[in-house]
Amino acid sequence: MQLGDDLDDSPEFPSDEQFQHWAEAAIANRSDFENPELTIRLVSEEESQTLNHEYRGKDKPTNVLSFPFEAPPQVPIELLGDLIICTEVVKCEAKEQDKTLEAHWAHMVVHGCLHLLGYDHINDDEAEIMEGLERQILGNLGYPDPYLNEATAKTDRAASQEAGWSESPMYSRTIQETVKTSKI
Repeated sequence: MQLGDDLDDSPEFPSDEQFQHWAEAAIANRSDFENPELTIRLVSEEESQTLNHEYRGKDKPTNVLSFPFEAPPQVPIELLGDLIICTEVVKCEAKEQDKTLEAHWAHMVVHGCLHLLGYDHINDDEAEIMEGLERQILGNLGYPDPYLNEATAKTDRAASQEAGWSESPMYSRTIQETVKTSKI
């Protein structure tokens, strides 16, 4: 797997190895990829808000944005797409939800990767499938259930829909600015 990143090496953020481990766990059951690539960018609240407004019509920062990429059939590349993660939103959510920061980072990477693979939570049936996968993957990684119980999941789902996730189409446009690629 190749992971392109624009990651700060600060101890405040997960390491490249952690990001890779979480992303690999999220796509592990997909046999249709030999050497998938994705880009993870960590951004400020301002940049998250700008991108969220431009691509989703929501004028506020968000935790993770996923930009899937579909190469034309004649182009032999396994680029899944880009994950844009807002560091401040992740920190605030972890604190508000009484989660460890590491567990919430893992959840955001897994959640974003599942979006890159085509999963969504637009309606209850889709949300149940996606949340089940998130729970399974994170459990296999040793992290607790990110939704704690079904009541919490329904609240999270309602908040996601209110925030506009229910209206978010799959994007095929990627963001490739200021990215360094590392072979992993």
